[in-house]
Amino acid sequence: MIDPDELADKLVTTLPDVLPTLRWFGGKDRAITAVRPLRTTPLADDLVHVVVEVEQPGRTELYQLVISEHSEGFDATADPERNGLLLEKIAAGERVNGIEFAHEQGVELRTALRGRPIGVEQSNTSLIYGQQYILKIYRKLARGENRDLVMHRALRSVGCEHIARPLGSISTELDGEPVTLAMLQEFLPDAVEGWDMAKTSVRDLMAEADLHAFEVGGDFAGEAHRLGSAVAKVHADLAEALGSRMADDDAVTRAIAGMQRRLNTVLEAVPELGRYSDALRSSFDEARRHVGAIPIQHVHGDLHLGQVLRTVHGWLLIDFEGEPAAGVEERNALRSPLRDVAGMLRSFDYAARQLLVGQPDDDQLAYRAMEWTKRNRAAFCDGYAEVAADPRDNAHLLRAFELDKAVYEVAYEHANRPEWLTVPLSSIARMTSGGE
Repeated sequence: MIDPDELADKLVTTLPDVLPTLRWFGGKDRAITAVRPLRTTPLADDLVHVVVEVEQPGRTELYQLVISEHSEGFDATADPERNGLLLEKIAAGERVNGIEFAHEQGVELRTALRGRPIGVEQSNTSLIYGQQYILKIYRKLARGENRDLVMHRALRSVGCEHIARPLGSISTELDGEPVTLAMLQEFLPDAVEGWDMAKTSVRDLMAEADLHAFEVGGDFAGEAHRLGSAVAKVHADLAEALGSRMADDDAVTRAIAGMQRRLNTVLEAVPELGRYSDALRSSFDEARRHVGAIPIQHVHGDLHLGQVLRTVHGWLLIDFEGEPAAGVEERNALRSPLRDVAGMLRSFDYAARQLLVGQPDDDQLAYRAMEWTKRNRAAFCDGYAEVAADPRDNAHLLRAFELDKAVYEVAYEHANRPEWLTVPLSSIARMTSGGE
């Protein structure tokens, strides 16, 4: 059995070097100055749940680990001999030393399944059990019930057809506040990620020297149209489940001020953005002058092609946690659905240009990438407009949201993938010069 005190001492000395090597750790751009174990909770023999506080210049964040001394790298989530216990405890509705394992009302779960980590780790760790379930373990913790779980429950309550059903959860309390540790959902083995589908379509286009996007066998526009309709339906379901209201002048002013603050922060870190600063500020101010009455509500908050899945029955939206860099209050704020639309439009641009990253300039390929982007942006908006108001009717605000997202992308790429920095910078150049 693991000794909690010995484990705590070991974490203090080893995690500052180990955490930056892990895909789900969100602080790779800053040095770790301290790691403090806040709680070590035995779940079973040789299985311990750990919450650590990670201190870095300018911020302190909470992360969780599930540890076994016999598992590789101490990480028991990747150990099929031990991660099955998590599903068993959810199915049984157990409460272990202050950690609550619960299934959703009316849900019965199959047990005796081993979990396998999803192929590509992201900011969380996801385990697939058989062909039935997927358990998302939230690595970075926030006080309060996790937005992802709240939104899925709300959407399920109104019969939303474009999500995977929530089946259970793992939660606890820290200093008297609820904290969501994991969410269990139905797993859809036939699902394909939208990003992969879009990349394949772009690859097919780039391989054809003379054909236009609509002539290539892998044309994505039909799927983009259906995706736009699905996103609009999810927005409608969220409004039904959680309500909406019209934004007042103060809300609009705060939104534009937030764009300006983000720009100021990124300008300090990324000098290459400076040449576009005046044009960006002008676009943000122009949106304030032209925006009319707009509804605000709960939205996805971080929508892109990697957050949607295509199944045989249609498109599903996943990962409703919101923008990774945003605080809890900001994630939970009511926003215009145009923010989600802008995020997806930016994702089409990324999909079209990902094959050009690190390659010599090629005017023909750049033209074909732009053709693909425009075709699919239009198809997405057409599909959205069949269900809700056409997002292009509020062009100034939509453009401001797109530019704000591109500024966020500049900061992300600068910190994590410098070779990709040309993608958002070139988009900002086009959008601020009237090229898109």
